[in-house]
Amino acid sequence: MLGIIGGSGIYDALGFENSYEERVQTPFGAPSAPLEVGEIDGTDVAFLPRHGRDHRYDPTNVPYRANIHALKQVGVDRVVATNAVGSLREELSPRTLVVPDQLFDRTRDRERSFFGDGVVVHVSMADPFCGRLADRLADCADATDADLVAGGTHVTIEGPQFSTRAESAFYRDRGFDVIGMTTVPEAQLAREAELCYVPLAGVTDYDVWHDEEEVSVETVLEHAAANETSMSAMIEALAGDLPDRDCDCGHALDGAVNTPSEAVDRETRRELSLLLDGHL
Repeated sequence: MLGIIGGSGIYDALGFENSYEERVQTPFGAPSAPLEVGEIDGTDVAFLPRHGRDHRYDPTNVPYRANIHALKQVGVDRVVATNAVGSLREELSPRTLVVPDQLFDRTRDRERSFFGDGVVVHVSMADPFCGRLADRLADCADATDADLVAGGTHVTIEGPQFSTRAESAFYRDRGFDVIGMTTVPEAQLAREAELCYVPLAGVTDYDVWHDEEEVSVETVLEHAAANETSMSAMIEALAGDLPDRDCDCGHALDGAVNTPSEAVDRETRRELSLLLDGHL
């Protein structure tokens, strides 16, 4: 089952069939909104608007843990997460799509793990996104006229404010490629939930390093609308040709639980059973 995390424009453009709304409660509360479950080209799909239906959650306060847990609860095993990003490279112009392969975390106020209260888990994040799913997604670029770049580093900032000029210059000097506000902690949580996860980023602006340009909501929304059409076409193509899960994502917790089984209390086992079954 393919999970899609993104904005309402993505859902509006997707060709869902036999769709219905599913309300899910998780041990971490309710997700951003009810899930829209249906089919695309015969593949079961669940869509979740990251910021809520009316964009009510800012990047810091998105219920990330509930979102990822809810997707796993309904049977999702692969996730494509769309997001709007700023470009830190001249060649990555607005309306370019990017499938990054690396992540740099500059957030500070977010829960990054399902674990830590009664059980400690250390998963590998050396390669933060599913390479197999990323490769297949990049192959779907033929479904759109947009330019697509495979690879690059996504730096995630806290927000909700855009960068200062000094910060933007710093990220460029470090060799980062795109900048956004939502891939952390989604990627970490998806890894802990043993889901394949890949971001599909749509460039909306040049951040503030470019010719003294300032980022505005109006500019971002204009380019984001165009990107959503292209991203939806790629996701539809992906749904029609999902790769096999012959990757390590589904075994991310193997050997990663650091707390002895006998030390994990019954309530923690119950609350985290969807994630920990088979690992204690």
